[in-house]
Amino acid sequence: SIGMGFTLSVSHWYCVVLGFYSASDDVVELNPSNFNREVLQSDSLWLIEFYAPWCGHCQSLTADWKKTATALKGIVKVGAVDADQHKSLGGQYGVKGFPTIKIFGANKNKPDDYQGARSSQAIVDGALNALRSLVKDRMSGRSGGGGGGSKKDVVELTDDNFDRLVLGSDDVWLVEFFAPWCGHCKNLEPEWTAAASAVKEQTKDKVHLGAVDATVHQGLASRYGIRGFPTIKIFKKGEEPEDYQGGRTRSDIIAQALDLFSENAPPPAIYEILNEDVLKKTCEEYQLCVIAVLPHILDTGAAGRNGYLEVMMKMAEKYKKKMWGWLWTEAGAQMDLEASLGIGGFGYPAMAAINARKMKFALLKGSFSETGIHEFLRDLSVGRGSTATVGGGALPKINSVEPWDGKDGELPVEEDYDLSDIDLDDDFGKEEL
Repeated sequence: SIGMGFTLSVSHWYCVVLGFYSASDDVVELNPSNFNREVLQSDSLWLIEFYAPWCGHCQSLTADWKKTATALKGIVKVGAVDADQHKSLGGQYGVKGFPTIKIFGANKNKPDDYQGARSSQAIVDGALNALRSLVKDRMSGRSGGGGGGSKKDVVELTDDNFDRLVLGSDDVWLVEFFAPWCGHCKNLEPEWTAAASAVKEQTKDKVHLGAVDATVHQGLASRYGIRGFPTIKIFKKGEEPEDYQGGRTRSDIIAQALDLFSENAPPPAIYEILNEDVLKKTCEEYQLCVIAVLPHILDTGAAGRNGYLEVMMKMAEKYKKKMWGWLWTEAGAQMDLEASLGIGGFGYPAMAAINARKMKFALLKGSFSETGIHEFLRDLSVGRGSTATVGGGALPKINSVEPWDGKDGELPVEEDYDLSDIDLDDDFGKEEL
């Protein structure tokens, strides 16, 4: 397929084919299973590129990144994360666009963004400056101390405050039930503390990590049937608690917390295409933008249009873990856009998905319904479905339009002409300017 590189499976394939970094490079390929060991627990300064195989700027950076790694070998560690494949790792460090370069210095929980130019010379200079300040801090006795996180970010839960803080909350809670004498609990403590600080920051305080000393608060321990230590339970509003099944390193815990956060997050907004900026921002910022062309308001009325928008909202909710943008416009409002997607003139409502980096698009062939759109998006997300090049090879010209006021449309009022008032011969004889 001329897959649009929409998704994991397709991206994996690109990655292998493009071979961004291999074992013969000095760049260390990082992923959730080695990140904790290689980066977080290391004393070295790390320079890490978060990339996506489908991103053109990332492909351009590859040669310079390899050159940087070779130049800094034995001095500064240079790594790369395929953040399209390992979304949790990118999410953990607030990566929004690609490529993003971060410098992991003394406090590994709070890396700095590298803001300089993307040539190997500039990157090496940036790394050496960071190294100089790291050494200076160590000389003056200030070290980031392995980035342990803050104990105060783990909420101490008791028989008295548990119902109010956890059960009464709209947020997600991960709660560890521990016993002070238990060895595994002692091993978990630094990981739990570090994860709590990172999760608090990265979910804007929407996912919380708590701890219950089950030897003191025996009421809670028996209510939740705690038999061994440590036991970790996940609490979501209005649902029965479930057992946490993930790994016990900070990166495992953070990844699970971020997954829970995105499940709980609101769906992305759906914007009307009112001007060029809306289209550009959405299509260039996201890997894929899904565009609906809805029938004219006179054909559907407000109720009909809201029905279509509702279907879109349900789909945006269903696919919210994908980094996709969602847009709509009214039939006839953006003729250049319709023409470039081969929609034009009939068959509304219509839907297209555009990959602006490749200037490829796919059209919804099935019905504009939850089932039809779900099948369309599911095929795209596994690289199936036929695609074509956007007409003109660039995003089309967009007209600035007034936003829909949410009401039924009104027919334009036509003035009555009395033809006897018009001297037709006079008009026909005049030259048009």
